[in-house]
Amino acid sequence: MLTTLLILALSAVLFVSGKVRSDIVALCALIALLVFHILTPEEALSGFSNSVVVMMVGLFVVGGAIFQTGLAKMISSRLLKLAGQSELKLFLLVMLATAAIGAFVSNTGTVALMLPIVVSLALNAGTTPARLLMPLAFASSMGGMMTLIGTPPNLVIQDVLVHAGHEPLSFFSFLPVGLLCLLTGIVVLLPLTRWFLSGKRKEDQAAASGKSLNELVKEYGLSDNLFRLRADAASAIVGQTILALDVRRRYGLNILEVRRGEVSQHRFLKTVTQKLASADTVIEAGDVLYVQGHAAEVNRFTQDFALALMDGHATEMAANAERSLDFYDIGIAEIVLMPSSDLINRRVKEAGFRDKFNVNVLGIRRKKEYLLQDLGRERMHSGDVLLVQGTWQDIARVSRENTDWVVLGQPLEEAAKVTLDYKAPVAAAIMVLMVAMMVFDFIPVAPVTAVMIAAMLMVLTGCFRNVEAAYKTINWETIMLFAGMLPMSIALKKTGASEYISNTLVSGLGAYGPIALMAGIYFTTSLMTMFISNTVTAVLMAPIALQSAVQIGVSPVPFLFAVTVAASMCFASPFSTPPNALVMPAGQYTFMDYVKVGLPLQVIMGVVMVLALPLLFPF
Repeated sequence: MLTTLLILALSAVLFVSGKVRSDIVALCALIALLVFHILTPEEALSGFSNSVVVMMVGLFVVGGAIFQTGLAKMISSRLLKLAGQSELKLFLLVMLATAAIGAFVSNTGTVALMLPIVVSLALNAGTTPARLLMPLAFASSMGGMMTLIGTPPNLVIQDVLVHAGHEPLSFFSFLPVGLLCLLTGIVVLLPLTRWFLSGKRKEDQAAASGKSLNELVKEYGLSDNLFRLRADAASAIVGQTILALDVRRRYGLNILEVRRGEVSQHRFLKTVTQKLASADTVIEAGDVLYVQGHAAEVNRFTQDFALALMDGHATEMAANAERSLDFYDIGIAEIVLMPSSDLINRRVKEAGFRDKFNVNVLGIRRKKEYLLQDLGRERMHSGDVLLVQGTWQDIARVSRENTDWVVLGQPLEEAAKVTLDYKAPVAAAIMVLMVAMMVFDFIPVAPVTAVMIAAMLMVLTGCFRNVEAAYKTINWETIMLFAGMLPMSIALKKTGASEYISNTLVSGLGAYGPIALMAGIYFTTSLMTMFISNTVTAVLMAPIALQSAVQIGVSPVPFLFAVTVAASMCFASPFSTPPNALVMPAGQYTFMDYVKVGLPLQVIMGVVMVLALPLLFPF
């Protein structure tokens, strides 16, 4: 028992530190249980064949199809159009629409979908996006409490109940609890967000990606290290391609664009053509190169190729104008990396932004720090905000074709615009079929079977471009984490550790009645979730809750619901759930913002649940 508890404690420390990936921690813990002969190989690997794990894989595929067909975005944008200019209506619709989608789709995916729409609507309504983004993240978690498939902890307690010989929960057994969570959240968040989030500085509102293009240029200081070089007829650069110049390796410079004037006999008819500096762009006489880098290297490059360094008092269009980036054909936008992105810890040059999307990375905003030099060698972190440059069509393609990031700052018309793919009705029909198979008892199909059928139908009916696209929707880190930690509950039970912990809780709180014991389990789970992922916490606490209920002779259902609610309703930390972390850079929140708004909500939610759960599920 002592060895098992030591492995668990070490795992918890590594989970909290975040220095090692959570799935690696889970697998190392699993190997340790094998090495010390606490579990047999069959027991240790049972998590990978667990029906909950298989169901989670299927749900990732189903959710991915709902996004890729445009179905979820269509539903959410239609709902949010009802808000108009009313701040109160906007707040309520964000909460309700997000919770409704979160009941069927992963909370991380729900936030990724809604984030740019909510930012645009908030700016259009004249309110600060910061007031809506935190409620957006919280509502996605509340929505997950409404259905069996809404959040992994719900599947965990279902699995524990079934293995203990109890009747399984139905698809909508969670609905009363979820609705109560949502109602409590709305009542508490309305005043808290007004008190603590409405007063954020104007520049912080802009940082939520409602900035104008010129504000982005100023914020990142693009003009400070931006130089304009003119290629005269005698310049050695004329006739060469960007690739042949190799300026990035030789001078550490980045050629952002080539601006080419088309001369007309009438000065007012003169136009400027912008070209993104691609490898095969051929320099012509009279071209103006917009170059980013250190002044000394720019001077060396200028001398080597006999270029004219424009002094900032003349532009291609007019005299006495300051040097700047204009946006005719080429634009800039910010993208925020999702916590599950494959790009985390990879170098910018390895990400392939230019090769895949034909866009440049101009800068990185990491908390309050701006990185502008040697970006190719910079490793990307979770929550980084990248400033990218490209044609407007390519930037739009960036927002459509990848799930590793969310493009911020889209205009309202663009964010609310939905391209209704012809497969959206098919995806809707499959989702309805899946829910029907899980809801109605007269259909003799197990929940895991229903999910597998739905996932396969999504692939076979062409809701994905190809099978590889379906695989990419699966968050394998979450799957490995879950499958690796599930056997820990077997080890705790096998060694008597869960019984020891439940005995401690029962001896300490059991004398005061089942409500006091359930409150102890709830707030213990709630505290653990602030430092460990909600899925891991639910896996560890569910068998302890079951054992505690059995020891005092009451129904384990309210105890297990206390575990799943406490594990899912963690708001006091930006790192406890992926949605909380995802909105942090977009809303420019500090850790204390979560404490001010999330901690009171978390405590009030706990009190409400401790009082309500025995009424919904009697002891």
